[in-house]
Amino acid sequence: MSSGIESVASARTRELFGHRPFLLFLLGRAFSSFSYQIGAVAIGWQVYALTHSVLALGLIGLVQFLPSAGLTFFAGHAADQFDRRRVTQACQGIEGTVALFLAWGGWGGWLNVAEIFAAVVVMGAARSFESPAVSALLPAVVPAGMLQKATAMSSSAFQTATILGPALGGLIYALSSAAPYAVMAAAWGVSAAMAGMLHVERPVMPKEPPTLKALFAGVGFVRRSQEILGTISLDLFAVILGGATALLPVYAHDILHTGPWGLGVLRGAPAMGALLVSGWMTHSPIASRVGMRMFQAVILYGVTTIVFGLSHFMWLSVAALFVMGAADMVSVVIRLSLVQLRTPDDMRGRVGAVNFLFINASNQLGEFESGFTAALFGTVPAVVLGGLGTVAVALLWMRLFPALRNVERLE
Repeated sequence: MSSGIESVASARTRELFGHRPFLLFLLGRAFSSFSYQIGAVAIGWQVYALTHSVLALGLIGLVQFLPSAGLTFFAGHAADQFDRRRVTQACQGIEGTVALFLAWGGWGGWLNVAEIFAAVVVMGAARSFESPAVSALLPAVVPAGMLQKATAMSSSAFQTATILGPALGGLIYALSSAAPYAVMAAAWGVSAAMAGMLHVERPVMPKEPPTLKALFAGVGFVRRSQEILGTISLDLFAVILGGATALLPVYAHDILHTGPWGLGVLRGAPAMGALLVSGWMTHSPIASRVGMRMFQAVILYGVTTIVFGLSHFMWLSVAALFVMGAADMVSVVIRLSLVQLRTPDDMRGRVGAVNFLFINASNQLGEFESGFTAALFGTVPAVVLGGLGTVAVALLWMRLFPALRNVERLE
């Protein structure tokens, strides 16, 4: 019986890979993520090399978050009112142009911290429009009944890029500070081309002006759904508190005594764990107790954050980051699938914008929080306290959102 079930699952997986719209979507997401991850290493290492300031590392996250905080609701409205493929293409074109600017400045030797931060602001603004459009595209390119598998595959593409991007970015940066940005520009160009080749059938929606009611409709929808509100807010607070990745340049340089390549390995370790788990979830989606599994995964994420914070050994740090990535992927697949399945198509852009705002707040404000608390208390205490806070939030949310805890399966 089990072999029969596995053969059916394998056939469904092959069907999904053979579906041209989804394959184009997957490749485009992979190249875009690849660019972003190269930039995370190159920009972080260059800013720290220029400033030797943990607070400056935290500010990278803050300057990425601020434009997206102001533009997110307009971005969600745009994703619901306009061709999502064209929105995606335009954003990736802007990001590629900014990457070319950084490459030009790097080769010319005139690039400074202020100009890097200005470039990060523009990329953050473009990404705030790109993410809701890409997220809303996913259900339209997937055969019926295969969204959880598709979400896991899409996450696999992201994690593959997160493994290769930092490792390659660190290696290329060791040769030239400008070369990573040139690679980023090329990859964003490929991603934009993939988006242009997509052909997606979508019902024609009546155009709705960007009134306050229309812009914030996604917020009201999320607030009315305890399951969606619980899962998005759990990710927000858990990652804000447990966001140690902003301090990886400090760990690589001052604690583990490695270089740009070692930083790439550290940044790639969570993605390797996430990739293995997403591959497993593609083949064997979680069939029951999905709410409880998500809470367990977040608690494990917090515990391994503490282990990483205390580690002074490269192998232990890499292992802890690996498990952090694996645990986080379980939460990500459940959250993304739950949000997509509970949201009608005409609202997916605006709900996706709310989700993106929460993700950005968790990742980028988490970077700022890590840099700020590290400046106040020291790097190791900041990471350990963040891990403890993540565990505490997960336990509290289990009581505050029983409907989320009791979600049995994704349907």
